[in-house]
Amino acid sequence: MRTGILEELKKRILFCDGGMGSLLQENGLKAGELPETWNITHKEVLLNIHKSYLEAGADIITTNTFGANGLKYNEKTDYTVEQIVTAALENAKQAVDEVWRSGGKRGYIALDLGPTGKLLEPLGELPFEKAYELFRESVVCGAREGADLVLIETMSDGYEAKAAVLAAKENCDLPVFVTMIFDGKGKLLTGGDVAATVALLEGLGVDALGINCGLGPVQMKEILKDILRVSSVPVIVNPNAGLPRSVNGQTIYDINADQFAEVMKEIAGMGACVIGGCCGTTPEHIRKTVELCKDMPLLPVTDKKRTVISSYSHAVVIDKNPVIIGERINPTGKSKFKQALRDHDLEYILDEGVAQEEHGAHVLDVNVGLPEIDEPSMMEEVIKEIQSIIKLPLQIDTSNIEAMERAMRIYNGKPLINSVNGKAESMEAIFPLVKKYGGVVVALALDEDGIPETAEGRIRIAKKIYKKAAEYGIGQKDIIIDALCLTVSSDSKGALTTLETLRRVRDELGGKTILGVSNISFGLPQREIINASFFTMALQNGLSAAIINPNSEAMMRSYYSFRALADLDPQCGDYISVYSGQTATLGQSAVKGRENDKKKDQTGEKQADLGEIIIKGLKAQASEAVKELLKTRDSLDIINEEMIPALDVVGKGFEKGTMFLPQLLMSAEAAKAAFEVIKDHMAVSGQTQEKKGKVILATVKGDIHDIGKNIVKVLLENYSYDVIDLGKDVPPEVIVEKAVEQKVPLVGLSALMTTTVPSMEETIKQLRKSAPWVKIMVGGAVMTEEYSKTIGADQYCRDAMASVNYAEDVIVNNMQ
Repeated sequence: MRTGILEELKKRILFCDGGMGSLLQENGLKAGELPETWNITHKEVLLNIHKSYLEAGADIITTNTFGANGLKYNEKTDYTVEQIVTAALENAKQAVDEVWRSGGKRGYIALDLGPTGKLLEPLGELPFEKAYELFRESVVCGAREGADLVLIETMSDGYEAKAAVLAAKENCDLPVFVTMIFDGKGKLLTGGDVAATVALLEGLGVDALGINCGLGPVQMKEILKDILRVSSVPVIVNPNAGLPRSVNGQTIYDINADQFAEVMKEIAGMGACVIGGCCGTTPEHIRKTVELCKDMPLLPVTDKKRTVISSYSHAVVIDKNPVIIGERINPTGKSKFKQALRDHDLEYILDEGVAQEEHGAHVLDVNVGLPEIDEPSMMEEVIKEIQSIIKLPLQIDTSNIEAMERAMRIYNGKPLINSVNGKAESMEAIFPLVKKYGGVVVALALDEDGIPETAEGRIRIAKKIYKKAAEYGIGQKDIIIDALCLTVSSDSKGALTTLETLRRVRDELGGKTILGVSNISFGLPQREIINASFFTMALQNGLSAAIINPNSEAMMRSYYSFRALADLDPQCGDYISVYSGQTATLGQSAVKGRENDKKKDQTGEKQADLGEIIIKGLKAQASEAVKELLKTRDSLDIINEEMIPALDVVGKGFEKGTMFLPQLLMSAEAAKAAFEVIKDHMAVSGQTQEKKGKVILATVKGDIHDIGKNIVKVLLENYSYDVIDLGKDVPPEVIVEKAVEQKVPLVGLSALMTTTVPSMEETIKQLRKSAPWVKIMVGGAVMTEEYSKTIGADQYCRDAMASVNYAEDVIVNNMQ
């Protein structure tokens, strides 16, 4: 059974079951009651639900373990994770056995892993390895008790999904399926798009991936198109039964079984391999879907052969359009950078990254290797810090295997790895890591005999590396050949050999290439002249990715000019946007015009202002900048004229989709760091900052997912609101009591799960009765604007900035 599902997946469309929570509510699950406990207390109900889906034609039933993790079930609760998971598997196995013995199909059992409800560090409080352990506990028990596969579902953060996938793959041999929850714009809560998410999950080696929850089948069709365009593994689609509303305390969805099945037939026809339902779907939804789709042909899953790396937010494809890899986060030849590493000066390193991002880099090389420092620890820390404020994918550049693995494990995306070479010991050390964690690996064209002097010798090594990689299950698309350029000053034919190698990898092998371009000019004067000319020649000969200094005007001119001339820049749009209206003289920055906006101190050094620092999310710099400003400016002026406008810029960028949640949170953290300095200064001087008003925030009874609430809290506090955070799993009467006691004008309620929305509705009813003056805003994955109206809320807030804006309307505008 455990391997059979993958074989069957190659032959026909498979069907998942539907919603669990809504059926438990129909059977009496009370508002705020933990649904997983019913595995033990209401065994017959779970058995009947599983059987009803199997009898409706589902191939896969999911265990009632969505929220079964150590944050929710531990030594303080009536049941442990192990008890919950064991009981859930017993129920599912009994259902499968009874249906099979009565002449029905023998279904597969998916161990269901839902999100922890916490944001992972550095954005939140949950360490990556702690998340891993939470998932591992369920996986070990579920595999032992007889699950046929692991289904990781409703994940809104690719990083948390990675922790769950690693927990599954390292602790069992079951197939691993993953479905994410995207919004209507095709984005995860933490900002990841479809291409980035698929790159991450495929790199980790999942057996199938897709989308569930949050949207109905109609809304999922556009996102499915994007997934199918880039995915090389089978795709899963498990929508909700349309959009929810509340009727007499029950959550009702607006698409019936016949309508649902018709759209699912379209989805199957588009190429989905596994289809089923999520919130609001019933056995009848699944029955109708199976009837319409069971005889449809399975469209073949094709390898898209995309060489792609990703960050948490987006993917970078390495193909005909050349990719710029910034080389500045590397101690080689950089005395200031070496000293920054010795001094543990992370702000210097982050500044180098930000500058390269601003100047057009698509990827950042990260090398922190110095003999006198702990490279594995430094690499891990720097990767985390860079990814907290910069959205570019990273190249993990190290010869230290421990540093490489630690970085790959905590990397949020699919990284570029530098490097492997043709030596047996190198390939045996690197390829297992690439296979396990995913990545595109730079392959140096050298082996035990050194660097071949001819292009033919380098091509031979490239072929050897491709062949060895294939033995580990790593395709050619995830290998980039470094043709190696040596200084032309010591080998006059070296450049020609490199160019021939580039050309032959492209034309003969169909491969991708990379170069550290500036190596060509060592020992020569005016190196930038040689570098820029060689860069253009390399691009003409097929260079796919270039490790260069993007702050170099000459190098970027070569890049933009080549793309315009090679028909890679339609209507020369990028070239015009960069160079329009600028004088073509060396030394003048033509990249985005940002340098002209920087302030300078008396020494002529460029200095960023506080607003810019907050927008970039640089906490340490924010504190220092405020200390300087306080020497000449009033505290409240700094808050109102520097900090709030900067947060507004980030907030508007977030609303427009040009900035993402990590940037929003890190900007808020930078503002918080600045405010701490101001608060201390005001305390000494006797000043006080007036709060705008009080706001209560709470995740409703029965729900432990407080990601959304915590994000809203951070932003409201930065906008000077006095936030009373009641936490998670909060009973209605506690919220009402606090609202009355504090006479608050605004309450914010959060819920992720369908089963906890009745708790939200009950809380709203009690607030209306005992605190009728209170305005109520609501949010969470299961909420919609229409749904919020049916349960009596005043405002639906789809994200944290919407909550800030509503607070402004309710509190500030009413005070004026």
